[in-house]
Order: sequence, then C-alpha cells, then structure tokens
Amino acid sequence: MIEPANAAPELLAAQPVARVSRSGVEFVLLGTAHVSRASAEAVRAMLESESFDAVAVELCGPRHQSISDPDALRKLDLFQVIRQRKVGLVAANLALSAFQRRLAEQFGIEPGAEMKVAIDEAGRRQLPLWLIDREIGTTLKRAYHSVGFLDRLSIVGGLGSSVLTREEVGEDEIEKLKEGDLLGSMFSEFARESPPLYEALIAERDRYMAAKLREHAAEGSAKKVLVVIGAGHLKGIESELASQNQIPELLAKQLATTPPPSRWPKILAALVFLVIAGAIGLAFTHGARAGANALLAWTLITGGAAALGAIAALAHPLSVIGAFIAAPLKPFRPGIPASAISAGIEAWLRKPRVADFDTLRDDVAHWSGWWKNRIARTLLNFMFVTVGTIAGEYAAGVHIIRSLF
Repeated sequence: MIEPANAAPELLAAQPVARVSRSGVEFVLLGTAHVSRASAEAVRAMLESESFDAVAVELCGPRHQSISDPDALRKLDLFQVIRQRKVGLVAANLALSAFQRRLAEQFGIEPGAEMKVAIDEAGRRQLPLWLIDREIGTTLKRAYHSVGFLDRLSIVGGLGSSVLTREEVGEDEIEKLKEGDLLGSMFSEFARESPPLYEALIAERDRYMAAKLREHAAEGSAKKVLVVIGAGHLKGIESELASQNQIPELLAKQLATTPPPSRWPKILAALVFLVIAGAIGLAFTHGARAGANALLAWTLITGGAAALGAIAALAHPLSVIGAFIAAPLKPFRPGIPASAISAGIEAWLRKPRVADFDTLRDDVAHWSGWWKNRIARTLLNFMFVTVGTIAGEYAAGVHIIRSLF
C-alpha cells in the first residue's frame, strides 16, 4: 500500500538520516529496517521529496540479481557448484533465504522490501543504481577464517538453526533487525561477544561500502546520492565517509579478498593418514591376516560412514554405493573427495526439474523441504558425505591402532 503524499514528512522523520559531503558529492544516508513497511515507503518518499543523481543500495551483485530476477535460480549449474566445491557457499545462501522466509511469514513483509523499492524507483526515474555491499560469500568466508574453532561451529550452527527451527524470531533478533542488518541478526548472540566476527560481519562492510561509494562517485558526475542502507550501518558508513584516506579501489579490493585457507587442516589430514598407513603397515608385520583385517576395517568403517551420510540425505542407492567405494580411496586420490563423487552421481541420476528451481527458496524455508527438493538434497548429500568420510577416517584409525596394542 502506497502512503499518501502528505505522510512523507512523517515517514522520513521516523527514519534515521545522515548527510555527508565529500569531494563535491553529498551522500544522503537513509537508515532502514529490513522488516518494516514504513522503511520501504520512506525510500519512495525520500526520492519524491528531493532530487538525486544516483541511488546506492546495500546489495551485492548476486543479491541484486535474486531480487530483480525471479528466475535467477534456474541458471544454477549444480555440476559446476559441486566441481568447484561451492556447495557450502550455496547452502549458506539458501540458509539465509530460509531465515528471510521465516521473517516474511512472521511479519508479513519480505525482508529487503526497501531495497526492491529503491531498485524500482531508480529504474523508473532512470537514475544510476550503485551496488555497494560486499558479496555475502566473501563476508561469510572472512568471518569464518577470522575466528577460532568454537566460533566456527557457532557460525555453522547459526546457519543450520535458521533452517531447522520453526520458532518465531525472538525479541532480541527483532531489535537487531530493526537496526537493519540481516547477517547481524542471524548471528546476533555470539557476534556481539566475538570482536573478530563483528569486525567481519559489520565493521568491514561499513568500510567496504564507504569505499564503494567513493569509488562510484569518482567514476561519475553525480552530485547528490541517496544511499539506502540498514540502520545498523548508518553510523559506521557516516564515519568512514568522513575519515577514509585510502584509495577507494584498493581498499575495496583488499576487503573483498578471501583469506587463503589455513594449511593446518591439510597438514593434520596428512599426519592422520601417515599414522593410519603406518598402523596398517605395522599390522602386516604381525602377519598377513592381521594386515588384511586392518585394510578391511579401514574400508568398511570409512566407506560405511560415508555411505551413512548419503543415506541420511536420502540419496539414490547408486550415490550411496559411490560414497562407500570412494571414501576408502580418498588418501590415494587427493583433490577428488568422496562427497563430490556421490553428489555428482546424485545430480546425474536425479536431475533437477524446473519445479525444483521454482520452489527452491520456499522449500528450504522448512527443514523437510531440503530432502524434498532435488537441488537441496544434492547439497545435503555432499555435506553429509563429507562429514561421514571425516568421521569414518578417524574412527577407522582409532580402531586399527587399538587392535595392535
């Protein structure tokens, strides 16, 4: 419902606004809430009450595409996702989508409605649209690499709980959403207690968005820009716009860089394999039968655990068999995980239908939908087989070592 024109001053008075001038450009920062119809209408009211040369929104390319192109998910190449090992990233995006659906059901308004209004109004007025937020995948990766093991479990748990729980969003999360940051609300409890996590989820994005505003301003001729952002970012971006001295292109590039993966997991995995290989070799010194039993234990335990992961995802029987065969061979074919083989078989045998793409966002909003939708189930297959393979390797190693002493 569009508010009457005489309601515009009242709408704008209720929204936090900051104005920053830099290098001849006035940035009008409009703080919004992701679960407020008033915020969506305030965006329209602001564009009607003042003249702007451009509109900037707290969106990255993929999020803008998902809002402006309802058929964007149909372009998802599931085999490429598996091959490039982007299953975790896609699953995280779907978990965020599930959280958004919960909000839509509870509040009766799609989160990000104010961004949709900003996009539509910019197009209608033929104004340049600036996408200034960092890609969510980069933000999650930097957040994940910035914290220790326990906080990493909290990140995974926060994403998982957004899918599994059907409870209404609590008062603490609602207050966070009124501040206007969806990611911050998903991880609200431990984001406040973890400075590195807060840095990656909020502070870094403030710096990134300020840098992108400066970068866009230097490239064009805009003199006045409306910046539609979550209210939780308003003070940070206002401060960054006033104080940043770094070259904006270089700063944005630095903040968009994904940290290199730690070498320790690979080193630990190599050490575990060497210990297990040594134990199997030692078993053969006790006799051929003992060595054969050790190899059989390795095969059955690692293959069985991986197969259980595929079964938990309700995978096709051939996908289960693929996991069982591939998992014990993992040390001999680095770079080709059993999870990719099993998920690849699943995607080939149960090719996603058009309906799976059309209903994916709705399906992942309910935990049971992850098993019903062929795309989501293939992602689950990959993740569950990964967990099963790792658990099986450690369990097999412990069993073999204990059998020798």
